Amino acid sequence: MSQNTLRKAVVLVSGGMDSAVTIALAREQGYQVHALSVAYGQRHNSELAASDRVSRMLGAVEHKTVGIDLRSIGGSALTADIDVPLDTIDSSDIPVTYVPARNTIMLSIALGWAEVLGSSDIWCGVNAVDYSGYPDCRPAFIEAFETLANVATKAGVEGAGIRIHAPLMRMSKADIAREGRRLGVDFSATVSCYQADGEGRACGHCDACRLRAQGFSEAGLADPTRYV
Repeated sequence: MSQNTLRKAVVLVSGGMDSAVTIALAREQGYQVHALSVAYGQRHNSELAASDRVSRMLGAVEHKTVGIDLRSIGGSALTADIDVPLDTIDSSDIPVTYVPARNTIMLSIALGWAEVLGSSDIWCGVNAVDYSGYPDCRPAFIEAFETLANVATKAGVEGAGIRIHAPLMRMSKADIAREGRRLGVDFSATVSCYQADGEGRACGHCDACRLRAQGFSEAGLADPTRYV
């Protein structure tokens, strides 16, 4: 089947292992992937470079990066001068690395692009198992956003409707690592660290690094992450 006859999907891409597996799953299920990343003022640009690299590597027909300045409102260790917790488990219900409304904003941008493309399908790599306690990574959020999307858009009211796909929702990091291996994802091209350096090398100490390393270990796979 040619790319022109495939169903179009907008896939949110962060440059990390979860979104890489999400692209691969969308491609496996017969979608033409239009990859979308958001430069929201995060601590480093290496994850955006990884997003472009991974999108091309996994066969996306295009990769778009949209800019929005969440540093102007701050409120997170990823968008303000707040230290990223290292080598510790954040005891609060919602950790300081939570970025206020980030997934709502990203999905809203994806929703707009999907309408422009004539796509009914938006894919994202949110996960409710190893998700660091973020409220916008839960099934209830995805269900609520899908309801909103179908109320708030022309596609929802007059067209085929909008569906939000979150295929990793109930998978552990080990499950995701195994699924990536099955799909042939090169995890060495991905960047998950909250404070990776300019070359995309991980710190090995933040929650994102710890969850990622634990996932590879529990999956019985070698960790391909490049560390500082």
